[in-house]
Amino acid sequence: MILNIRVDHKIADIQSMENISKSIDDLFWELQEKYSINEFIEISTCNRKEYYIHNDNIAFDDELLSHDNQSIIIEYGDSSIMHLLRMTSGLESMIVGEDQILGQVKEAKAKAIKNHNCGKVLDTVFTKAIHVGQVVRNKTNINKGSVSIGSAAVDLAESHLGDLDGKSVLVIGAGKMGRLVAKALAEKDLNAIFVANRTFYVAVELAKDLGGTAILFTELEDYLKTADLVISATSAPHTIIDKKRLESIGLDNEELMMVDIANPRDISEDVSELGIRLFNIDDLREIADYNTKLREKEFDEAEIIIAEEYDLLKESFKIMEVETILSNLRISMEEIRQRETQKASSKMSNVDGSSKILNNLTNSIVNKIFFDISKNLKDAAKDDKQEILDSAEYIFNFD
Repeated sequence: MILNIRVDHKIADIQSMENISKSIDDLFWELQEKYSINEFIEISTCNRKEYYIHNDNIAFDDELLSHDNQSIIIEYGDSSIMHLLRMTSGLESMIVGEDQILGQVKEAKAKAIKNHNCGKVLDTVFTKAIHVGQVVRNKTNINKGSVSIGSAAVDLAESHLGDLDGKSVLVIGAGKMGRLVAKALAEKDLNAIFVANRTFYVAVELAKDLGGTAILFTELEDYLKTADLVISATSAPHTIIDKKRLESIGLDNEELMMVDIANPRDISEDVSELGIRLFNIDDLREIADYNTKLREKEFDEAEIIIAEEYDLLKESFKIMEVETILSNLRISMEEIRQRETQKASSKMSNVDGSSKILNNLTNSIVNKIFFDISKNLKDAAKDDKQEILDSAEYIFNFD
């Protein structure tokens, strides 16, 4: 069984996402303790938190999976896989068609493989999902001219500040999201752009690409006072800017705009009490909705590709089911072959080269018999003829 537990931007605002993400982690570890889950992949981004679990022992009606929180989605089997295929295709993103989710899924899979948490089933599913995401982007216009969360944040800023030409911008965080923001800002005729990051050399690299200036994290206060726009996108587990910190430097600039696209959030809501205009991921929804409307005609084509690829994935699963039977059968036949070859060889020991000839002969016989059995069982699996597979297990009696 494949189980998906998630919360995302479709059903939760940023405050709920922060809280529910912790609940999902707790739920996963309770399941882990109860079922000793060895195969799982975790996906965590600025607007979603998901676990994909493969474990045949988890019961659908387990009380751990019964909850009152309507913001936690739990899906099984086909539904969970279809969601993953839609997600890698960009159809489940806040900014429809964005490419970042594909990279994030690849990273999540790579991390699971490194930690030995990605078994054969999830490896097959995620390999297919990544392939589907690539095919959809190649065969449709779902991501043509698309924006990212980073560029949407810049669009939001322009909708409130007007043209950014001549403005001073401070970008906090030089990770992947910070780079997306920087890429969008690079097209503007800014007066100055400053980049702050806890790892200074990373800020230096990004600032160099932008023609901007890297600053130390300890210098934030100085540049907060002179900025027209602050966009924050760090991976800090807690807020890094709050009302108390801004008051300590005497900042009460009602012209200042802050856009927080981190999850968990970088900027405390109480800074608004100083007259600062504060926005977060929730405020990007209007831009996201507009982006979705521009790509509505691509949805149908993408859905067709997803459905076709899912059918191919189901065939792969059927073959995986029969491979265990075939493996056991091959082992059984090989044991018989070696045993009988050894018996015959002992009787022909006085004939030069007889053992090699006999070994090649028996090998050839087994391969020819096994070929037809293998082909027929795989065809039965593809055609959903479970009774044939059950019969094969019974007839060959591997135990």
